[in-house]
Amino acid sequence: MNQDVVNRLSVMINPQTGKTLKEENRIVEMKQDENGLIFKYKRDGISPESKRIIEKKIIDALDGFVAADKINVLTVSENSNDVFKAKPVGPKAPEAKAEIKTGHGPTGQAKKRVANVKKVIAVSSCKGGVGKSTVTVNLGLALKAQGHKVGFIDADVYGPSLPMLLNHRQTKPSANDNKKILPVEAFGTKFISFGLFVNESDPVIWRGPMLGGVLNQFLFDVDWGELDYLIIDLPPGTGDMQLSMIQATDVDGVVVVSTPQDVAVLDTKKGLQMFNQVKVPVIGMVENMSYFIPEDAPQKKYYIFGQDGVKKAAQDLSVKFLAEIPLEVSVREGSDNGEPYMTNTKNEGKPVWESYQKLASEIDHHFYPEKDKGSSPGFFKKLFS
Repeated sequence: MNQDVVNRLSVMINPQTGKTLKEENRIVEMKQDENGLIFKYKRDGISPESKRIIEKKIIDALDGFVAADKINVLTVSENSNDVFKAKPVGPKAPEAKAEIKTGHGPTGQAKKRVANVKKVIAVSSCKGGVGKSTVTVNLGLALKAQGHKVGFIDADVYGPSLPMLLNHRQTKPSANDNKKILPVEAFGTKFISFGLFVNESDPVIWRGPMLGGVLNQFLFDVDWGELDYLIIDLPPGTGDMQLSMIQATDVDGVVVVSTPQDVAVLDTKKGLQMFNQVKVPVIGMVENMSYFIPEDAPQKKYYIFGQDGVKKAAQDLSVKFLAEIPLEVSVREGSDNGEPYMTNTKNEGKPVWESYQKLASEIDHHFYPEKDKGSSPGFFKKLFS
């Protein structure tokens, strides 16, 4: 079968549970040949109304791939009485679950701004493993603590990490009456991630062009409300997701993250040059994991990945060096436990804490240079208490 067709059928939702037919182990057969397509699933517990909804969604999802008159949806049921006892989908049904459309991203259309969002920032790095998602989350939380309304888009479809970092690994998004996806709220911010729509253990086997459709939906089909900053956590590299973002919306600035290690800096330079070529403003560079600070010897610094590699690269490329963020054990612990570093007031005053405050202030100053960003003592503690 065509892999795109398989992917689309695999995310069909049971309206009564909000789970996919694949998750509920209902799919019996998927077959496609020159005569058409057959999709057979177990119907037990699914009402006639829900069955009609599923069939319509299958036809809609395969539009452009298989003609509607060539699609045969078959059901099997061990207990037909169970079908008619199933609760119909109606006004008293559980809240609607959000769904992902697995179509291709838009091509040949003008960019548009994300409604009610003042600034869109991308966090990027060509090199994986530099802590880009951790920087994204803690930067956003530092901006939030400075009084801003912040949202996150996890644009890494193949390796989404924001659900874990923000402690929502089991959460499934819902939709409002206008069929807009409702972002998940975490620590006073909002976020959306493909990881919220799939099981953690399931690999995503998609072709590149399909990624643009997901990003387009996250940008324009999510009810973000009013935001000061929408921060997009990009996957590593300079591929389909980066290009889809540039084609879909105006990005107000990019923050480029790297460790000081030579091999990471080399790749990161390539990513930065890509944004220069497509005329997306680069706000500056961040050096993550600049040095390690032992808990039992906070006065010591160990330059595990080299020293000042990103600072030197920023000078070579004539871009601003925004911040150096050290390594602390509590950064890793917070990420693993879904308790971001900048939400724990016990970290207040530590080098990493001060680095993220500085980074947030640099970002805010970039867009609003005349604004007074001073805050009273205990400001962070008050906001997260």
